[in-house]
Amino acid sequence: MAGETLLLPATVLAETCYWLNEHGGPDLEAAFLDAIADGTFKLVDLTTDDVERMAELVRHFSSFPLGGTDASVVAVAERLGVREIATFDRRHFPAITPNDGGHFTPLPDTL
Repeated sequence: MAGETLLLPATVLAETCYWLNEHGGPDLEAAFLDAIADGTFKLVDLTTDDVERMAELVRHFSSFPLGGTDASVVAVAERLGVREIATFDRRHFPAITPNDGGHFTPLPDTL
């Protein structure tokens, strides 16, 4: 993962901006936006198929609950064949089997 560009669905961008501003203030939020602008993160558009898959995932994992943002990460990862997911969420992603089998690996390995 070191040296790789992190893919960032727009849903994660919005949620992260909100969280950073609430917990760290506008300077931290702006630094995150700067990191996107400088290429540290690559924005990934959602497709209609992604949104359909998100709805399926939200329904299927309603007992978690799995929200739309996490579902968007799964949908984009499945579409792009990505199995490593940068997240602090250790509850959801290990429990989800990608649509073509296998498993997701949350990164970093340790928190």
